Amino acid sequence: MDGILLLNKPIAWTSHDLVDEVRRRLKMKRVGHAGTLDPMATGLMILLLGKNTKRSSEFMGMDKSYRGSFRLGVRTDSWDLDGKLVEERSADHVSGSELETIFREFHGEQGMIPPVFSAVKRSGQKSYVLARRGQAVTLEPRTVKVHEFKIEAYEPPEVYFELSCSKGTYVRSLCHLVGEKLGCGAAISSLVRTRIGGYHLKDARTLESLS
Repeated sequence: MDGILLLNKPIAWTSHDLVDEVRRRLKMKRVGHAGTLDPMATGLMILLLGKNTKRSSEFMGMDKSYRGSFRLGVRTDSWDLDGKLVEERSADHVSGSELETIFREFHGEQGMIPPVFSAVKRSGQKSYVLARRGQAVTLEPRTVKVHEFKIEAYEPPEVYFELSCSKGTYVRSLCHLVGEKLGCGAAISSLVRTRIGGYHLKDARTLESLS
């Protein structure tokens, strides 16, 4: 069987877990994916079946859209709430208008440093592996483009947002930078990928439906 499969990734699953489960359910060896999601994230993943595993770079190069939230006043080592808490600060001074101003500053092309707890490779090893060993990791900024970054709701300390961006954009990095500009820190609390190129979450299957 050759094709593409749109799946809604459940929370707490790794992308690798999802691929393995699809291999098992479809009784296929040649299953790959076109872009990972963090375990705490849910939403659209494109799985490639059979000969289409060779097309991963085509799909990974597509723009993506997300809905999510981040919490002001906290800093963690992974830049999301799954990580180890590093610092807590008051975010009472942050207003909705200040947030909107900072959000606008991130529109357009820019250099962005990936989180150290990511799959970006350094010295031949994945960055998160080195970070978990307690090794210092320095990653180079990558050029990305933010097409749209807007506030959906502000319910202190939670900020709910929508994002449309190019490949290579780490949403954790973006939200971390907002927190640094505000001086209080921020960490991702939820994330859903809603679109990859012309493919949408509303058209995705659940794992249960594969049985």
